[in-house]
Amino acid sequence: MPHHALEIVLTRPLTMEELRHVARIWPLAANYDATRLMALMRAKTPDRAAHRLRRRLSTRLPIDVITTHYPDANGQILLNVTFPPATRTALKSAARYAGRTLERFIELALHQALAQHIEQEADRLERSVHRLLAHTTPGQLLSAVGHALTRLPEGPTP
Repeated sequence: MPHHALEIVLTRPLTMEELRHVARIWPLAANYDATRLMALMRAKTPDRAAHRLRRRLSTRLPIDVITTHYPDANGQILLNVTFPPATRTALKSAARYAGRTLERFIELALHQALAQHIEQEADRLERSVHRLLAHTTPGQLLSAVGHALTRLPEGPTP
């Protein structure tokens, strides 16, 4: 049975005492501010691994979301989210109305929200470029962007 790398996103940072206590129950690696934890869980599937990990740790940790750390063969990341009963009921009703399973309904809603975010971000960047081009030439802007990119740290900046 394979091991699955899972990331636990917490609703709040853990204290050092909480982290030591839970680490005695299950080996975990914490990020610098103890808001994200990594764990390995043995299970046949990533879904079962996330479910087992949540069952084992949910009474001991303020878990928000559990995700697979690595994408699957299709490039997908599994999200394991627990909703309050009223929210779950409302989502089930909406899914039934849409003729979908709850999981598929949420999956499509997430894909739609991400696509909308990507489109909005592309529009925002295009507007910013047009504002910059109002004060410079395309060649100067391209040169400045290239110069700036060579000096940026890894990853996006806020």
